[in-house]
Amino acid sequence: MPELPEVEITARLLGAALEGAEVESAMAPGINVMKSFKPPLDGLAGDSVAGVRRRGKMLIVDFRSGLSLLIHLMSAGRLQLYEKRAGPRDRTSRILIRLDGGRELRLREFGTRQRAWARLMPADEVEADEAVAKLGPEAWPGPVPAEVVTTTDRPLYSLLRDQRTLTGIGRTWADEILWTAKLSPFKRAADLSPEEAERLIGAIHDRLDGAISFYGTELRLPLPDKLPKPLEVHGREGEPCTRCGEEILAVHYSDYVLCYCPAEQTGGQPLKDRRLSRLLK
Repeated sequence: MPELPEVEITARLLGAALEGAEVESAMAPGINVMKSFKPPLDGLAGDSVAGVRRRGKMLIVDFRSGLSLLIHLMSAGRLQLYEKRAGPRDRTSRILIRLDGGRELRLREFGTRQRAWARLMPADEVEADEAVAKLGPEAWPGPVPAEVVTTTDRPLYSLLRDQRTLTGIGRTWADEILWTAKLSPFKRAADLSPEEAERLIGAIHDRLDGAISFYGTELRLPLPDKLPKPLEVHGREGEPCTRCGEEILAVHYSDYVLCYCPAEQTGGQPLKDRRLSRLLK
């Protein structure tokens, strides 16, 4: 799933390219993609784009009429600007906003689950939308309030990923932040020392800021479907840690993998692998 850094760079690049673009037509080939039909998506015809912004992991396309299109990419959605319009055989298209000059803003989704969604609404209602109103403070640019990471007994990994507590971080950047802070994914927030809490807050800002800066330097439109992420630990199971050389280990769940350095995060102790736990039951 695209997380805060990936969504932020998408909003920046698309916003710069789309500002002032006139909408010729808008349609939703994805049957389930639109969460509401009032106002209708095709009513954007004749409107123009005012900008693109981010809220948590969601994108918001603002139009000069005062309407906004709130988009959640979920795990497999991608919002991209194309110089040519989609053909009738493009089965990945969920929303097509056709622009002047033959360009097209296209929400695509890979796979068969079709979980990406969008809702068109007045701009002043976005913050009250049920998906937005429940979000916690933004993880970036911060600063993250200390009480966010110290006033709960929850494990750090689940705490960082909880969008109601701190919005924008998912599996990828939770791994990276905890590796940077040299903290166990399962250490409880209430057990953090003042120095560890400060280290965690610093790691949140530094890793997200560093990723956004990296993308700003490396990426241009059209964005690739799979971004080149500047990662140290996530997805690197079996590789040596770039700081200490110890082998990166992982905890496997049914649909995702948590990666960590045992030498620097868990005192040299490997965490229980859920695959082995299931076999032993």
